Amino acid sequence: MKAKDIRIVYMGTPDFAVEPLKRLVENNYNIVAVITAPDKPAGRGQKMQESAVKIFAKQHSLNILQPEKLKDENFNAELKSLNPDLQIVVAFRMLPEIVWQLPKLGTFNLHASLLPQYRGAAPINWAIINGEKKTGLTTFLINKDIDTGKIILQKEIAISETENAGKLHDKLMLEGGNLVVKTVDIIAEEKFEALKQDELLKNISKINPAPKIFKPDCKIKWNQSIINIYNFIRGLSPYPAAWSIFRSIDSEKSYTFKIFEAEYLKETHDFLSKDIVSDNKTYFHIAVNEGFIIIKSIQLEGKKRMKIDEFLRGFDLNNFLIDPNTSCLV
Repeated sequence: MKAKDIRIVYMGTPDFAVEPLKRLVENNYNIVAVITAPDKPAGRGQKMQESAVKIFAKQHSLNILQPEKLKDENFNAELKSLNPDLQIVVAFRMLPEIVWQLPKLGTFNLHASLLPQYRGAAPINWAIINGEKKTGLTTFLINKDIDTGKIILQKEIAISETENAGKLHDKLMLEGGNLVVKTVDIIAEEKFEALKQDELLKNISKINPAPKIFKPDCKIKWNQSIINIYNFIRGLSPYPAAWSIFRSIDSEKSYTFKIFEAEYLKETHDFLSKDIVSDNKTYFHIAVNEGFIIIKSIQLEGKKRMKIDEFLRGFDLNNFLIDPNTSCLV
């Protein structure tokens, strides 16, 4: 079967899923339907918001399906009527067996890690939080268990020391488009041999998971090593963002703040952990083990994100301490 003749159903929702779909459309692959999340109210006005994938699909006049439930009989009947040869899943939800087993060529997923490492919902964040020097992309055939199917292709990607989750996301997103197209092409040839992840597990001493990250998980633990704190901040930037708490010296006021950009300075000092070091004009450092975390971009609750000099013009750090009860992921 020629790759351009394969009847493809594409499933995805956020920005990360747009690039592979874009590459398929640009190269004239046969997209018979795009499945994405239902529109949802968002923002202060609760205006209905369409997914990034839906917006792109509408712009290119693609057939769009937005099922509330993937096990719905009417949806499954409609999906079957499309007679798909192949389904592609990128940043979507878990599929029921009745869906992923439908196409004769199978259903493959694009995952933002080098499986079997970082199985789960947040592989990009966790790779940086854990201080990895490399990550990558994997296409694999979906089976009953999440992120455990046979591997089709992988692409290794370097992580720089200054890269945050947002920058790595964008880099992987662009490379993901290439990998999805290559995967469709080799599936069409029907000559590839998918690799069982168990074969790779034999040579790996530790498997790092990538579970979904919730707001309480993002609270900074300032008694960790300076490198761990730095990686934690960049691994959660720009979303969902690492956070901590300012508490007034008299304990009458407290403010949550998010950190988006930071640097670190290894230096011997006599400050206590979490002591604030600032001239209240141009710099804001937090003392930690082995040195200082240098805050470059911050957002106080209820305020906009600001560079540190702008923030200091409206907030007197002399009256505040970093909350002593701060905790986070271990």
